[in-house]
Amino acid sequence: MPTTTSIHHLTANGVSLVVDTSSGAPIVVHWGRGLGDSDLTHITDITTRATPHGLLDAAPGRGVKRDASQGFLGRPSLQGHRDGLDWSTQRTIQTVSHNGNELTVVSADEAAGIRVTTCFQLTDQGVLTVDKKLTNTGSTPYYLHELGYWLPLPDRAVESMDFAGRWLKERQPQRRPIGHGQWVREGREGRPGHDHTIVQLAMTDGADFGHGEVWSMGLQWSGNPRYVIDKNQNGNVAMGAMEHLLPGEIILGAGETYDAPAIAATYSATGIDGISDRYYSWIRARDNHPRRPRPLTLNVWEAVYFDHSIEKLTALAEVAGEIGVERFVLDDGWFGSRRDDSSGLGDWVVSDEVWPDGLKPLIDVVHTNGMEFGLWFEAEMVQPDSDLYRAHPDWILHIPGRLPVTGRGQHVLDLTHPGAYEHVLGQVDAILSEYDIAYIKWDHNQVLVEAGHLGRPAVRTQTLALYSLFDELKRRHPGLEIESCASGGGRVDLGMVDHADRFWTSDTNDALERQSIQRWTGIAIPPEMLGTHIGPTTAHSTGRTHALSFRAITALFGHAGLEWDLTETTLDERAALTNWADYYKANRDLLHTGRVVRVDHPEEESLVHGVVAQDGSRALFAYVSVTTTPDSTPASICLEGLDDSATYRVTVAQPAGDAKVVQRVAPAWTDGVTLSGVVLRTVGLRPPILAPEQAFLLEVERV
Repeated sequence: MPTTTSIHHLTANGVSLVVDTSSGAPIVVHWGRGLGDSDLTHITDITTRATPHGLLDAAPGRGVKRDASQGFLGRPSLQGHRDGLDWSTQRTIQTVSHNGNELTVVSADEAAGIRVTTCFQLTDQGVLTVDKKLTNTGSTPYYLHELGYWLPLPDRAVESMDFAGRWLKERQPQRRPIGHGQWVREGREGRPGHDHTIVQLAMTDGADFGHGEVWSMGLQWSGNPRYVIDKNQNGNVAMGAMEHLLPGEIILGAGETYDAPAIAATYSATGIDGISDRYYSWIRARDNHPRRPRPLTLNVWEAVYFDHSIEKLTALAEVAGEIGVERFVLDDGWFGSRRDDSSGLGDWVVSDEVWPDGLKPLIDVVHTNGMEFGLWFEAEMVQPDSDLYRAHPDWILHIPGRLPVTGRGQHVLDLTHPGAYEHVLGQVDAILSEYDIAYIKWDHNQVLVEAGHLGRPAVRTQTLALYSLFDELKRRHPGLEIESCASGGGRVDLGMVDHADRFWTSDTNDALERQSIQRWTGIAIPPEMLGTHIGPTTAHSTGRTHALSFRAITALFGHAGLEWDLTETTLDERAALTNWADYYKANRDLLHTGRVVRVDHPEEESLVHGVVAQDGSRALFAYVSVTTTPDSTPASICLEGLDDSATYRVTVAQPAGDAKVVQRVAPAWTDGVTLSGVVLRTVGLRPPILAPEQAFLLEVERV
């Protein structure tokens, strides 16, 4: 509804957003800790900085109002031009609509022919979503360079964190003081990439998982991202996020609108875990969030690679069924000429050479052994040695007159080309229609190099086409689940959560590497959406050898599965895997609905993390020995997140075998102990002395 007031307060679940619409574009006066029903009449007055000597005669506003015409000298929220003109705008507010926790502001520069619509929504979970639309109201084309989201940070936000990485080592934290200037993280792969920061964080000094204030912003987008932390000479600090547009990617004709990917931002007064809790609650509240128990999954890639045979895969399915696996996924190598990774991508037709009777015999075996069937695709890609490429070499993303650099000998199909899009949709749909397939693993192994459509940059339209493709496949095949895989964890983002049901967290199944990768990927993505598998005894990616007990506990805290040649397991290993599978099924409701707790453990050589039921009735924690501790006996395990006033029974669980210990006498409590929540949080439990790369579980039950 239209409003006459200029101060707008949105508040929910301990978070407040205050927006001033008194002039120009909307100014975010406050974003962070909830302000309750405070009188905010003078909030703009108390937050406006004094005007210093040596600069302009008036201090520019904060937040999303970042126009040079208002005296703002930093990075503007809007960058563009009209054939060299209208490159600086002076917007005035046209309409304001405030309804509950939704605020929509339309501002325009009529002389420049620009209109910007900004919609703020504060969800019940305390997550602030913001989306922007830019409309060209002029009569000539408008060249857009950037339309960014900016939210102010208070002076006490003095540190920032984002995430770097590479293939097999995604999402490694980078923490730094916030200094003057800009800290920019951007992607140019046409996908978020292994180096992607799903969200960026700003923090008070020394904030950690359970303490301190944290502000977070994530882009809901699976194309090229850009994140910025900005501090100017006035001392104003802001965090920004936006789609990273390639030159000429957005040229708006008269009357056309650019709909920027939205952001999801939130605040926590209780450390980083509070950020996770809000994101999880928000994601889980979506209508399309997977509701049924997450099936225990076997992917056969590391068991057989391209060596497909009905005999081998039948043997795998039989062992998997005995163990209790619920989903069997056939990976690469079932189609076209794909006998290795040098040919076949693009021809999504079952290979007569490998499967003369089609996939039905294998699917029947899988169903007979009590599992649903899943299948691998990499349908955004094509290889020169394929029927598709020979027929349509022009259906790839490219610059006219030359071919882009290949990766794994493959090119990227131009999904913005109607023929290419219909080819992919038609062939995948045909497979899903012919066979009983409940799940597809959708891979993406080549970055987008010179991603052009008819010479124009096409990362944005390619991303939108992929979203459309996933949504159409789900519409045609109700109940279909899709896993987003991009050479492992190269496309894990807040945009894809609306189109996929699971993320392949990383191509490494090395349990030691996975401890860190899963820990930090889970800052924003809930565990039920993260694929976490038990790999072979010796990891294919690193050559490390780990005990089954360590691999099993690492894989437990997510959407669990296996990626291992189970036909090579011993009887003892199969018994342990069966016990672990039963344990996962018995506890997945807790693991996939509870609050994730990452304990701020005093020794970096060990990790303590767990999941606590929303009502505090039970919890499951892992104690992980990463390497040897500096002292002969390790630091106490303090269990956070429990009800201080409740009494809990704590027992040790090792569902896939005992951890290796290096001690003469175990602590007495390991046979089971009953203590109050406050004692478990403040005094803690002295752990057994584990060898490096070992782990055990703590089951916590209220009595």
